[in-house]
Amino acid sequence: MTAGTALPFAETLEAVRALVPTKLRNPRIGIVCGSGLSGLAESFRETVLVPYEKLPGFAKSTVPGHKSSLAFGLTGKGEGVSVVAMLGRFHPYEGHAFPTVVYPIRIMARLGVKNIIITNAAGSLNPNIPVGTIVVIQDHLALPNLTCMNPLLGPSTSPEHPRFLPLSDAYSPALRRLLFLSAHHLALDRSALTEGTYAWVGGPTYETPAEGRLLRLAGADVVGMSTVPEVVVAREEGLNIMVMSLVTNFVVIPDRYRSIREEVEAELAGNPIQLEQAQVVSHEEVLEVGREKAELMKKLVESVVERIPTVPELQ
Repeated sequence: MTAGTALPFAETLEAVRALVPTKLRNPRIGIVCGSGLSGLAESFRETVLVPYEKLPGFAKSTVPGHKSSLAFGLTGKGEGVSVVAMLGRFHPYEGHAFPTVVYPIRIMARLGVKNIIITNAAGSLNPNIPVGTIVVIQDHLALPNLTCMNPLLGPSTSPEHPRFLPLSDAYSPALRRLLFLSAHHLALDRSALTEGTYAWVGGPTYETPAEGRLLRLAGADVVGMSTVPEVVVAREEGLNIMVMSLVTNFVVIPDRYRSIREEVEAELAGNPIQLEQAQVVSHEEVLEVGREKAELMKKLVESVVERIPTVPELQ
């Protein structure tokens, strides 16, 4: 889809009705699974997977670690809570237009979703937030949004949507409270979770040291290439939002740059030179940490989902 293409909401919803049993068609909770975190849906009961290719308006995720299906199912105790999970998201860096990137979020809203839990893999900009930490996002810094790459550019998809959307209240305190309560009931160490600010960058390149330093100085704790477009559109659609960022790597921000001039001068002076190995980030590293923490993320999401029906303001 391009910005000027009409969104096929009716066709997509009709496809869901044809492929998903009645009891699962109107989920109240949506989940977006980030890199290596598609296992969050493995605990669903009566699961129905709908490949994106069968849903008009959906694209195909091309990123390793992302599947390309919507998973409908039940989770939680007793009769369970009806949920839908996005196994694989779309990114602008894949070449997808913004209407395509955020289309699944709009479909979730039209299916009946009121609360959305968005997960991602992120790099840590904060030396006090180590790899393996789950960062509960309380705010974001979106350089693309500030430089004419906002997912809401163009005609509004509904006359009910505000033209100028406030985002100061984007991240639901009620949902975040449920997450920390869940961590307590699961007896997690206090260091397992923290709160912070997410920086969205366009990708697909990882940040240079200078870029990482800039984002850190601007107040960001973690950085990634997704999530914020989904948050913006979920907020426009009136959803309650919680974002969990799993730190899978440190952003490479050395204290000082390697000086080739000093090395040459030392060589010319006959002094021995000991070079440190250059640090780089790999997507394999991201996926590996995702696999290691998948079970913990799954337990936390399950616990939050079970508690949502008990909070009136989330209904």
